[in-house]
Amino acid sequence: MRVAVLPMGIDLERFRPIERAEARAELGLDPDGRYLLFPSDPARAEKRHDRARVVAQRADALLLALERVPPERVPLYINAASAVLVTSDREGFGLAALEALACNVPVLSTPVGVAPLVLAGIEGTLCSPFAQAAWSSLAGAHLENPDPRVSGRARATLFERDRMARRVFQAYGDLTQGAARIV
Repeated sequence: MRVAVLPMGIDLERFRPIERAEARAELGLDPDGRYLLFPSDPARAEKRHDRARVVAQRADALLLALERVPPERVPLYINAASAVLVTSDREGFGLAALEALACNVPVLSTPVGVAPLVLAGIEGTLCSPFAQAAWSSLAGAHLENPDPRVSGRARATLFERDRMARRVFQAYGDLTQGAARIV
């Protein structure tokens, strides 16, 4: 029996690099501020906002969070931040890392969901178990850079929404022919 894994797709038109100054201006943020992004609602315990808060405090940064943020404004928050902190205990797939990579924004992530695959080999990113000192040090380095960017968009392209939709379509075709089991 064959198995087809059907990951989520990312909208590369929506998640794209935006000049940091432009994103901050649109959000009403200080153009010279020190910002890190927690890409979730702090109330979701498994996302571990407490860890992200510690990193931000140690790096002397303001921690932005995606609590009650309209979806169309999420790319602005990603681009306004010097890095995205995915401090989760667990993730199903983990779109936040891909969205940040599509914007060429550094990601620091625990090894959950798709993070080990998509962050591997991308300089300026981190995929490791949470460790305050290491995470704070890298976040601090990104905060010292006026516009830290990583070369992540090419990796995010592998998970582009139309490409993933074609995979889903193919998997359903295989299923109707009895060739695959969708998971």
